[in-house]
Amino acid sequence: MRGAGDNASDTVRNTLGTVPGYGGTMVTRRAVVTGASSGIGEATARMLRARGWDVVAVARRADRLQALEAETGAVAFAADLTVEGDVDALAVWLAESGPVHALVQIAGGARGADRIEDGDAEQWRWMFEANVLSTQRLVAHLLPLLRRAAASDGHADTLFVTSTAAQTAYQGGGGYNAAKAAEAMLVKALRLELNGEPIRVSEIAPGMVRTEEFSLRRLGGDTAAAESVYDGVENPLTAEDIADVIAYALDAPGHVNLDLVTVRPVAQSAQHLLARGPLHVREG
Repeated sequence: MRGAGDNASDTVRNTLGTVPGYGGTMVTRRAVVTGASSGIGEATARMLRARGWDVVAVARRADRLQALEAETGAVAFAADLTVEGDVDALAVWLAESGPVHALVQIAGGARGADRIEDGDAEQWRWMFEANVLSTQRLVAHLLPLLRRAAASDGHADTLFVTSTAAQTAYQGGGGYNAAKAAEAMLVKALRLELNGEPIRVSEIAPGMVRTEEFSLRRLGGDTAAAESVYDGVENPLTAEDIADVIAYALDAPGHVNLDLVTVRPVAQSAQHLLARGPLHVREG
């Protein structure tokens, strides 16, 4: 278990997974996966490990990271990405412990579902910090490492999990809409700024995903309210569904960039249009 106060004396373990680089040599790729203590981040760390990647799993909750490390061999690093010093320490440790071929930024979240006029400024501030400023910090600190890996092994990846909330506004979602839209614009600008470099910039925008914590945290720990979000919806997406898309994007040939992938369950035709009840074929 590593954290913001550690040095790099304990280097990252290698796995058996190797892939050909552009030059034909075999390389083991290492991904930094944020938000890895639960939900999509944890599912992604597990899936990438299963597909042969070295994984550095980053989140605040050390106890959950330790369990993930023990079960999968992912290397845990405890850090709060809203704290500049923690991101500094992560970048230093990564630079001293091995290459970074992919940054998978999943950490973030929503707080509150109030109308704009009733919004809590502290919740809005947290959402901007967690979804936008943390993403900028990670890019600024890890881009030199990604460039180094791209130069030696052919290409590198940045991949960001935003949300369909970045694309379409909805009532009670103003703060989250704004934060995720800002993050999505950051991703689009980054892709333009990296034009000409062998560094892919991908965005995955999930719709309704049922995870253990997202709605619960958004709704202040109200279990009944969180469960009601999914009432009657046949097969909401799972964290593993999104992890599968992320793994595909990272494992695609190096010249293939998935700019934006929007992923919804079949029951959710749009942000505002959700079928509650069994899906069925309409009779003629």
